[in-house]
Amino acid sequence: MASLVNPTVRRRRLGMELRRLREERGLTAEQVAERLLVSQSKISRLENGRRSISQRDVRDLCGVYEVADQRVVDSLMEMAKDSRQQGWWHAFGDMPYSVYIGLETAASSLRVYESLIIPGLLQTPAYAEAVIRGALPEVAQADVEKRVKVRMRRQERIQDPDGPLRLWVVVDESALRREVGSRAVMREQLDHLVELSKEPHITLQVIPFTMGAHPGVTGQYAILEFADTSDSSVVYLEGVTSDLYLEKSNDVQSYSMMYEHLRAQALSAEETRRFVLDAAKEYAR
Repeated sequence: MASLVNPTVRRRRLGMELRRLREERGLTAEQVAERLLVSQSKISRLENGRRSISQRDVRDLCGVYEVADQRVVDSLMEMAKDSRQQGWWHAFGDMPYSVYIGLETAASSLRVYESLIIPGLLQTPAYAEAVIRGALPEVAQADVEKRVKVRMRRQERIQDPDGPLRLWVVVDESALRREVGSRAVMREQLDHLVELSKEPHITLQVIPFTMGAHPGVTGQYAILEFADTSDSSVVYLEGVTSDLYLEKSNDVQSYSMMYEHLRAQALSAEETRRFVLDAAKEYAR
């Protein structure tokens, strides 16, 4: 599932290399933008991997950075070519969180905290449809169906026979108590959670209401980590009109520490299974 040539990962790696070359020349992004007659935001987006990088962009930047070794230029040009390939998600059209999907597909481990709903990778089709309909009431039926299909396709990553995603999920009890869709949908969803939590590479923990205030009250987030040490970890914060990706080591460390506190305050994996089973029985009444 995790493609050898993931365009999102290629863009990140290429962007980091271009930033390294710029810093070695002692240039600011603003100075580079002025020389190329482009906006500073374009240079920033190229370096953080949020924008496709053309071979022409690479050629122009290498010219500004006075890269003399043609082998380096050729290597960067090849990375630019790979970065413009399409991932499986592009077949579904323009997805607002395509960058995240690319990162998730390439990640080796994922830590998620959700306060209001069951995380997408653990959702049943019926629950996913109800969530999308509720969150996006003005979206057309065709778009709802497309988003559900994408969500189900994303879930293949946690069952990848070549190396499943290591998934650790902490959810607030409110995600279990919020009736999404119907009582039948919730019963099916919670039963599904229990079965998935038995997988050796999936850990599920619930923070009960009795815990009171905890480090997750500020909202949901995810921490993605990668097998290749050259790929820095990413903290993902989902927004309404735009998403936020944090890659600075201090930011990642802060969110990682907060996640450790969440795991410590949550019920154990075994206690969580019993807790979710009891909640599922309540929906069956």
